[in-house]
Amino acid sequence: MIRAVVIDPLAPSHLAFKEVDAPQAQPWEAIVQVKTVSLNRGEVRDATEQETSSRPGWDFAGIVIEPAKSGAGPQRGARVVGLIPMGAWSEQVATPVSMLAQIPDKLTFTEAATLPVAGLTALNALRKGGMLLGKRIFITGSTGGVGLFAHQLAAQSGAYVVGVASTEEKAELVREAGADEVVIGYSATSSARQFGPYDLIIDSVGGDTLAALLPQLAPLGICVAAGFSSSKTATIDMMNLVASGGRTLYGFFLGDEITRQSAADDLSLLARLVADKRLTPRIAVEAPWTEIDTVARNLMERKFSGKAVLHLD
Repeated sequence: MIRAVVIDPLAPSHLAFKEVDAPQAQPWEAIVQVKTVSLNRGEVRDATEQETSSRPGWDFAGIVIEPAKSGAGPQRGARVVGLIPMGAWSEQVATPVSMLAQIPDKLTFTEAATLPVAGLTALNALRKGGMLLGKRIFITGSTGGVGLFAHQLAAQSGAYVVGVASTEEKAELVREAGADEVVIGYSATSSARQFGPYDLIIDSVGGDTLAALLPQLAPLGICVAAGFSSSKTATIDMMNLVASGGRTLYGFFLGDEITRQSAADDLSLLARLVADKRLTPRIAVEAPWTEIDTVARNLMERKFSGKAVLHLD
């Protein structure tokens, strides 16, 4: 038996610890002893809304204790980072080797755990813009895990990047991540127009923000809708969208993206960038995993910017 976090509708935060069966691996899966996990708003939101018991968690880093029987992937004792669609907040996980990557020795488990969902989302969303050198990009959710990675990667690609922040203090964080311009406050979406039009927009807010951003696309520009933190619905000006022609609204779901692009290869790339100091995870909170209730609540209440990482030992 192992300990794991489960969704318990009777618990204050819907999160509780429980003894569960140790994972049993399929031939294409490795068993990992988990050292750290990171939290994402989406999985925490889903956990608080569910009324049935299940095991949440996507991101983890740890050590392979049982390699895949197929012989593929990292071998026993390898330090790894990976993701699974559910159940990562556990002492041990079974994960397909296609979603598992060995990490450099100089990369800490804490740093590695920030990479799967946030890093892969940022990387794959930016790829929708093609060659980014000289292009104009606008990123919402700039102070979140995805946003901060996206700003750094876009800046390294030679793009002109505009971000958004609620305060001047947070704006400085976005500038440090590589933003050329930062618009501040509740009117940030309209203020961003002065730096457009944009070849690529990455939006994680949805609602009225998404609707207001679409007209700011350049000809043949693409808006990647990667979330809906403000609202699940948006009213789009179809006349503007159709009359302009060539603009694209792309619905982004990471679970679908990693079926077409190797998650293992991309995790290796991100891990090397961090180890080489070319990419810096913004770790706002580190705590024992026994404090997951408090950390999850603070994440949803936006009490910190960046990633939260929990240690299992």
